[in-house]
Amino acid sequence: MGSDARWDSSTWKSYEDAHIAGKTADKIFTSRKLLDPYNPALISLRESKDSDINPNSTSISLFLDVTGSMGMLAEKMMRDGLNTAATELIKRAPVTDPHIMLGAVGDAECDRAPLQLTQWESSTVLAEQTKELFIEGGGGGNSGESYMLPHVFHAFKTETDCWAKRRKKGYLVTIGDEPTLDGVTKSQAKNFLGIDLQQDLTAEECIALASERYEVLHVVVAQGSGCSGSRRDRVISQWNSLLPQRVLILEDYTKLAETIVSAIQVIEGASKSAVAGSWDDKSTALVVANAVSSLAERGTAKGIRRIGL
Repeated sequence: MGSDARWDSSTWKSYEDAHIAGKTADKIFTSRKLLDPYNPALISLRESKDSDINPNSTSISLFLDVTGSMGMLAEKMMRDGLNTAATELIKRAPVTDPHIMLGAVGDAECDRAPLQLTQWESSTVLAEQTKELFIEGGGGGNSGESYMLPHVFHAFKTETDCWAKRRKKGYLVTIGDEPTLDGVTKSQAKNFLGIDLQQDLTAEECIALASERYEVLHVVVAQGSGCSGSRRDRVISQWNSLLPQRVLILEDYTKLAETIVSAIQVIEGASKSAVAGSWDDKSTALVVANAVSSLAERGTAKGIRRIGL
């Protein structure tokens, strides 16, 4: 974890006015290459640790697809999604002392930077790091993205006090409109993560490794071109097979932050109907209700196979 502070709405407003309001996406995200601080191959360890200000930390990792069809996700998170997620997590308190990591996912078969990630942060420092991520806008015609890279990174290169001290799982959420490419190869792990694997990993194996210490979810962004028309059923079917009762179908990407907060509430034991109804805006309530409808509460998700590698 980088800084030790709490998310503050007045600090966010000052940051927003100075760095986001009135700016186009290419002025918000100024990096034109992968920067070393966010390069997983150069990161030895990402940590989420307790502190005086956040004594019972809970790690929450959100990985956004930043390929061509999904570039709007990062922009939306910078404009208001981060603030919504942080303030609602604190207010609703489904978990204690949230530490949030933002990441960017691409395609390991054709992109220069298929994975990037900030530190876990509990303050607006997270926005400063997020705006330095490289929004590559790549991807290819290979019917998938490398959504499994974050799972392997979390399995091998993270430490969290919520797990080490309290056996409390953190959260790992990937977000995009495509199927996942099947796992991570040894060469991809070496080149992009700085990890030496003994064997190629399937998507199922990647998820199983991450699931040892994290609640793993995926958000299918139905508005993306990768999920349009006849592709929709294939995308949803694949994710439901990999993550039974842990897949959220998001019909309106502008409600992403609210949907993620709601999903965490449900997994932590809240009623789905109560969570959906807690949002004052009716359109938000409807989007959330649909997204969490097939979600299982903590400990009831089926089909995630545990492995030891």
